[in-house]
Amino acid sequence: MNEIVELTAGVIRTSRSMNDGRTIRYYDTAGQSRTAIDERPQEEQPGIGELRLDPLLNEWVAMAAHRQSRIFLPPKELCPLCPTTGELLTEIPEKDFEVVVFDNKSPSLRPPTGDFALPDEVATDTDEGVAAGKCEVICFTDNHGGAFKDLSPQRVRTLLEAWRDRTAELSKAPYIEHIAPFENRGEEIGVTLAHPHGQIYAYSYLPPRVVKMLEIAVAHKAKTGRVLFDDVVARELRDQVRIIAQNEHWVAYTPYASRYPFEIHVAPLQPVADLTELSPAACDSFPAISLEVMKRLDGVFGIEMAYIAAWHQAPVRQGRDVLRLHWQITSVRRAPGKLKYLAGSESAMGAFIMDMKPEQSAQQLKDVKI
Repeated sequence: MNEIVELTAGVIRTSRSMNDGRTIRYYDTAGQSRTAIDERPQEEQPGIGELRLDPLLNEWVAMAAHRQSRIFLPPKELCPLCPTTGELLTEIPEKDFEVVVFDNKSPSLRPPTGDFALPDEVATDTDEGVAAGKCEVICFTDNHGGAFKDLSPQRVRTLLEAWRDRTAELSKAPYIEHIAPFENRGEEIGVTLAHPHGQIYAYSYLPPRVVKMLEIAVAHKAKTGRVLFDDVVARELRDQVRIIAQNEHWVAYTPYASRYPFEIHVAPLQPVADLTELSPAACDSFPAISLEVMKRLDGVFGIEMAYIAAWHQAPVRQGRDVLRLHWQITSVRRAPGKLKYLAGSESAMGAFIMDMKPEQSAQQLKDVKI
């Protein structure tokens, strides 16, 4: 397979087949020709896992036992996300790349075979389902030692285009209900590969947080006629004290009821349901504010902060009139050498307790000299 598609912002996507049938997609801006062949021995892909219902919470749990054997913190010279060079045959056959997306080798969720539907009855004896969905890896750069904050504005724009393209394509699959691109950074939150990268999870069900956000947003709309997230952003713009960065099309703030020592939401000022609906102007102005936010985060203590940066979007087929796109960055680092552990109250009860106010962390972020 060698499919070439022209996207916006001068980005060209080239899709090719890997040795085991997975697909790799190159997102380029300099007219590169992608012809390298995956020369690794063909390996059998893992089978699809199970979805089991936790009846106490009415939440689906994916069972993916095959992930126990996935690679864990390899040295740089064995990194599977670096370009292929010499005898190092990696997931990416080319010797260089800008942004690359490929199907995860050890996915938690896999495309189902044949017709798919979640079990109809939700109860203690609900039948198990298959862990249907899609898991993809997205590499931000071929530089092993870099980070998001080190990317050029053009590279961030290309990355955004890749996120938008994958959201659009994955939304077409009939078994996909929700799409969540995210980045994990730092061993403190469980990163197993140090190369700058993220993942894209496409679920066959609505994740619990999305279910709760949707229920609350629907109730707010019925009561007020307004969109809840729009009201939240309006409050932050009115209060000003928690805003840490803003440009013509985006605003970044620490939310009024933050759950983490450093929590940042980045939202478009022209609200949209998902990444595909962003205007060209909003897309072009995203690199500046995203890079500023990440540099401020690392600048608070002068160290690389462990974080999770996740895109929250409306589901594929429901709630698109009440849920809004935003980028949420959360860090458990509360001080040099100190982490905010999600212990008894948070993990067992789901009740978060914060030792510092968001106004305090907002001021620390604003005080960083860039």
